[in-house]
Order: sequence, then C-alpha cells, then structure tokens
Amino acid sequence: MTSAPAQRSTAGPWIVAGLAAAAHLVVGFFYAVSGLAIPLYALVPLWIFWVALAFYLLKLAIRRSWWTPIIPVIAAAVLVLTATVGDAFLGWTA
Repeated sequence: MTSAPAQRSTAGPWIVAGLAAAAHLVVGFFYAVSGLAIPLYALVPLWIFWVALAFYLLKLAIRRSWWTPIIPVIAAAVLVLTATVGDAFLGWTA
C-alpha cells in the first residue's frame, strides 16, 4: 500500500509576497516624496532602483520564495542611508 505524497500548501508564499508588495508600495510612497530632501540627480537613480526591486519582488513571488519580505527592507534601508549620507556629506537639507 503506497500513500500519496503530502500536499504542500502554496498559499503561504503568496500571502507573504502580497504583504511584501504592500510594504514595498508604502516604501515607494517615501521614495516619491523624498524629493523634498533629496535632489533630482540622486532621486532618479533611486526611483529606478525601487522599480528594479519591484520587478525582483515579482520574480521572487512567481518562484514562491519566502525571501520576498527582504525587498521592502532593502528599499527602505537604501533610501534612509542615501538621505543620511547626502545630508551629512553633501549638505542636503530636509
């Protein structure tokens, strides 16, 4: 008597990816309004980076990866680091 292999639930990675996408959109709002403190020459590459991360998040979601939550964390860290370094060394003001 052979038993059928256990069915794995595929809903988990999709739910996590959906929450990560929502978090990435929230971070995207801060990318959009950061033009108040970050000059355009630095802001445009940041926007391109955010979009590239969104596509990578989609790729991870399609693969049903559990690593999707790291994408908004990376996006937020890069934005905060850029603003902090820009203010400290380049004189950007808020």
